Amino acid sequence: MAHNHSHHHSTGNIKVAFFLNLFFTIIELIGGLYTNSLAIMSDALHDLGDSLSLGLSWYFQKLSNKGATKNYSYGYRRFSLLGAIINSIILVVGSIFIIKEAIPGLLNPHQADAKGMMWLAILGVLVNGAAVFKLKQGTSMNERVVSLHLMEDVLGWLAVLIASIVMQFWNVPILDPILSLLIAAFILFNVFKNIRETLRIILQGIPKEISVDAIRKEMKSLPEIEEIHDCHVWSLDGEYNLATVHVSLKKSSVLINDIVEIKQQLRKLLHDHFDIEHVTLEIESCNEDCEYKDGC
Repeated sequence: MAHNHSHHHSTGNIKVAFFLNLFFTIIELIGGLYTNSLAIMSDALHDLGDSLSLGLSWYFQKLSNKGATKNYSYGYRRFSLLGAIINSIILVVGSIFIIKEAIPGLLNPHQADAKGMMWLAILGVLVNGAAVFKLKQGTSMNERVVSLHLMEDVLGWLAVLIASIVMQFWNVPILDPILSLLIAAFILFNVFKNIRETLRIILQGIPKEISVDAIRKEMKSLPEIEEIHDCHVWSLDGEYNLATVHVSLKKSSVLINDIVEIKQQLRKLLHDHFDIEHVTLEIESCNEDCEYKDGC
């Protein structure tokens, strides 16, 4: 139930971020025309793309709340990962666009209304900062990637704010493209880190915080258990973890009520110690020949 609540909370966070971003994009387009700032107009177009990706993220996160169906027996949780991947691709494209715009600016920096840029930058930091704060409370991979979108905007507006204040006292318009390049590099570094983690989940890698050896040790601490084999652990979306395990009992014959109790103890152990929500157990007698005994 806690994970379901977290999933619905994630949808609400992304919804708030979407409307904040869309609202500010409109203000930014107007402000860019007013201040005659190419940097702000470029960022407005970038934010328009962000709004589109945030809308997609909201849709996929909402879709991921659906339960199991005939076509998706584990439900739609992995659709939130799809949203994270799309957002990552858009972030990479957006960062490349910023680099492309910033490099010519190093060679031929242009003047703009520094005071108008300053006030717009303050508003940009406040609006996007509020959205980042909202998403930082979330735990899903989709929220983490979306928060990178908005963190990029916050850093971008901080750069504009610093540059606009400095340009009011000194004629150094080259500051804007320099800071833009640094921000793009920071975002690309974090995007590739998140893409790697998302791919790990999709490829059913063992969650980083879980050790199969530790699972074996904990499960074998029950006096009725002889051996643990064919143990597999993966995650649906980076939050909801699953496991399948074969359990060999010490006795060759065990009452059905005892087996039920052993299963309950093992499920509680895996949930409490390793945060594994969905556990499938195969109970075997000590003299049973299992073809999966060589599995991990």
